[in-house]
Amino acid sequence: MTSTTTAPGTAPAHKDPVEDRVGESLPARMLRVLLTERVAALALLTVMLVAVFMALSSQGYLFAPFDAIYMASSLQSLVPIALLALAEMFVIISGYSGIDLSVGAIVSLAGMLFGYLVQIAGMPLLPAVLVTVIAGGVLGAVNGVLVGYFRFPPLIATLATQYAYASIAMVVSGQAPISGDRITASNGVLTGRIALWGDVLLPVQVLTFLLPSVVVAWILLERMAWGRSLLAVGTNEVAAEYAAQNVRAVRASAYLASGLLCGLAAVVNVAQYASARPDAGTTGSGMALPAITIAALGGVLIQGGFGRVSGVITSALLITWLNAGLLISMEGSAGSRAQLLALGLVLIASILVNSYAARRYRMRD
Repeated sequence: MTSTTTAPGTAPAHKDPVEDRVGESLPARMLRVLLTERVAALALLTVMLVAVFMALSSQGYLFAPFDAIYMASSLQSLVPIALLALAEMFVIISGYSGIDLSVGAIVSLAGMLFGYLVQIAGMPLLPAVLVTVIAGGVLGAVNGVLVGYFRFPPLIATLATQYAYASIAMVVSGQAPISGDRITASNGVLTGRIALWGDVLLPVQVLTFLLPSVVVAWILLERMAWGRSLLAVGTNEVAAEYAAQNVRAVRASAYLASGLLCGLAAVVNVAQYASARPDAGTTGSGMALPAITIAALGGVLIQGGFGRVSGVITSALLITWLNAGLLISMEGSAGSRAQLLALGLVLIASILVNSYAARRYRMRD
């Protein structure tokens, strides 16, 4: 029999979390699954949320029907915020207290560029989309250089660029939106609707923008060496350096990826509203808070080093339908104010749950 006695002055050995699973009760096992398998927990919460809103709708407690038609229509707002949540996922995983507060401002500035290229310069749609996405990547790369190479704290660096990008968008546009026939035409091409069944219409941008982005993000994070490097850097950058990882370049590339996704979100935003607005991503509470909330709720560790695309997308769907339900639950602007309260509460709860799960269980990729 192995003795567990330790020498005086030494710390007792910690038990392996895997060993603790032997003989665990059914409630403990269910708790572990819900905390560590975030997609399963979020899927369950989403089903419960939809069931509650549908029940309220059937009893006449909502101001509009919460049905399949309304749920499909609300997916229009899913696409840009899900893209930004994926952007935040890459940045947060990179560690060093990674966070990107400039995503909304990048959407605003890149959106103004897209509006100018399409409406004023007369550039064809596809080249304009490519230029806008590249421009978003450049703006994100500025953050990457500041954080990765100059070691600026991400909060300070992205807050500074948020102010800078938002101001540039306002100045170059004269605080006026860009709209016209060419941008209106892009609405039908980029953000139309396709029939699923009956009167249920799916926004086409779910298939043309979000789905390819999700697949690429999953491949990068789960199947490419870059994803393994990003996880290693976010988990322990000192160990990553000893493993010959270029910590600065890997961390900077996370902000580059964030910028590219912001560029895509800018294109979708302009096409959806048939107008390029200089405050599109910064008006009100902006787009950064919802994106960070969705990433944290999706299981991305705020300390860095862990995150899954599936969790982020499932949480984006949950938040989208939560907001849609709250919007028709109250009169006037009360629904939108309730959305902000819900986002704040969800952000706090998700960070607490993530931290607890990280301490209690071994998070496996």
